[in-house]
Amino acid sequence: MTSKHRKTLKAIFHDPVNSSIIWDDIEALFMALGAERYEGNGSRVRFLLNGIKAIFHRPHPQKETDKGAVKSVRRFLEEGGIRP
Repeated sequence: MTSKHRKTLKAIFHDPVNSSIIWDDIEALFMALGAERYEGNGSRVRFLLNGIKAIFHRPHPQKETDKGAVKSVRRFLEEGGIRP
């Protein structure tokens, strides 16, 4: 995991919830942690990490992830045993 991935992980778990995290950085973090990615219809994307499944919608037209999605990402990582 690179320093950029560690920075993204820290931002995901920061309180209060950060709404300016770039979605591509989150996806890159998932992949660095060994997640499998499956493309769905439209903006839907599925991930499998340590036996935990999650479905997310890529934000569009903006690049930043909203607070609700960041909370979902945080929960997904915690369930997969990932913490900063």
